[in-house]
Amino acid sequence: MSSSSVTDSKVLYGVPVVAGVAYAPVIRPGSRPQVTEQPAAELAEADRPAEVERLKEAAATVAARLRDRAGHATGVASEVLATTAALAQDRAWLGDAEKRVNTGIPAPQAVGAAIDKIADVLSKAGDLMAERVTDLRDIRDRVLAQLAGLPEPGVPTPDNPSILCAEDLAPADTAGLDPRLVVALATTLGGPTSHTAIIARQLGIPCVVAVDGLDEVPVGVPVMVDGALGTVTVAPDAADAARAVETSRAEADRVARWKGPGATADGHAVAVLANVQDGAAAQAARRTPAEGVGLFRTELCFLNRDTEPSVEEQARIYGEVLTAFEGRKVVIRTLDAGSDKPLKFAGHPDEANPALGVRGVRISFGNPGLMTRQLESIAAAAAATGVDPWVMAPMIATADEATTFAEQARSFGLTPGVMIEIPAAALLAGRILEHVDFLSIGTNDLAQYTMAADRMSAELATLTDPWQPGVLALVDMTARAGAAAGKPVGVCGEAAADPMLACVLVGMGITSLSAAATAVPGVGAALAAVTLDQCRTAAEAVLATASAADARAVASEILS
Repeated sequence: MSSSSVTDSKVLYGVPVVAGVAYAPVIRPGSRPQVTEQPAAELAEADRPAEVERLKEAAATVAARLRDRAGHATGVASEVLATTAALAQDRAWLGDAEKRVNTGIPAPQAVGAAIDKIADVLSKAGDLMAERVTDLRDIRDRVLAQLAGLPEPGVPTPDNPSILCAEDLAPADTAGLDPRLVVALATTLGGPTSHTAIIARQLGIPCVVAVDGLDEVPVGVPVMVDGALGTVTVAPDAADAARAVETSRAEADRVARWKGPGATADGHAVAVLANVQDGAAAQAARRTPAEGVGLFRTELCFLNRDTEPSVEEQARIYGEVLTAFEGRKVVIRTLDAGSDKPLKFAGHPDEANPALGVRGVRISFGNPGLMTRQLESIAAAAAATGVDPWVMAPMIATADEATTFAEQARSFGLTPGVMIEIPAAALLAGRILEHVDFLSIGTNDLAQYTMAADRMSAELATLTDPWQPGVLALVDMTARAGAAAGKPVGVCGEAAADPMLACVLVGMGITSLSAAATAVPGVGAALAAVTLDQCRTAAEAVLATASAADARAVASEILS
């Protein structure tokens, strides 16, 4: 395609992720280091030990930089950077690369071959493990740059507001973006629950993923991203784009004026809560109208460590979040590691399909003390702060698992609940509620497991869309079970961050919505503009559709 034709105004379509409209020129990630597959000469045996040390030092330097950035970030960004830092020194690729160097292959070629080998295996495995391919290749490029004495690769910092377009974005890149300068994101790959999508929500900038034809748009060409429609308009009429941005800003101003509490226009109360990862994120969320915390992810203090954090250390970290929301609802999720977030000290086995293996609450089956000490830590934090948190276990599949967790939690004086992420748990929600006090639906994994589709696959992004009627049917079933039992059922997946879908969820009987702090005002303002009857009518209509597109269309017609 010629340069002139690609800059003619045209609309590219993708999957909508974060609503809003932005208009600015395109920037793209900088070029990545290249390495030839075959070295010019084999390393002399005497030079090999020094080359191994050079390799280790490069990996350690990359890991240290990422850990430093994690220490200065908050929320999901901090968690993503900490996970990527651990990957930089993962023995799976590093050990293989060292072996290759010891056979005479120079470090750059050894790194490329070792990581490409693992990436190929993960790509074929699919599911959550495929998500790590982008992470691994990002690590490869950072280590290669360090070995070559080149600047660290990544996203350039623009001088003026710009729209970042890429085939895909490494988590370490998206975690460090400045939303004042990168005003929107668009990617060729990725899905609605990818790291790019989740961090875009945290930054509060428009985002569209799985955009067909995006790779052909050159740097510098002005584009308009509409995160609600899922479109990228190439070289739009400047006046039309300016009006669309102004309309979007006016809507953003209206949303910003919403101060809570959560309720429909006719006064039906719905708790609008925030998702947080640490004390700093909780403090930031406290400055929004969020009425509490619906999901406190506790993984951050466990990741990138050789040993389990002590009870005292955990209690201090949990206490920071409880203190930030003193007197308000705080729901703590117990450790949700495994799969793409392995723990060095938990003895993870090698698994053919880790996303369907030992992750979430299942880690405690082989490490019972891990759960006991975490619950002890939460109880200690509760006692120290005077806040009474709720606790929930992730990846519960059966009523027996729910019973075991509930007994453990109650033994520490804690209010127990579980995550509904596995279709079996949604189908058995009524029986599970006989043993726990509340449920929280994690729509990210529920969509993935229901639709048998890797949430990172661009080709399957429409399947992992939370608007899929099959996924929403399970949400509706779970909400009905909660109503029958007289117990609350919340949603804490990314679906809760979609203002229109939030209204549909309330119509199904969902009692609380927990989203990224930046999404809280948008969700609250959307609820305040509609009645409960409108929400119920929209929910009924959505459940009668056969596609995500139809579900969105009927909901928009009813709720607008």
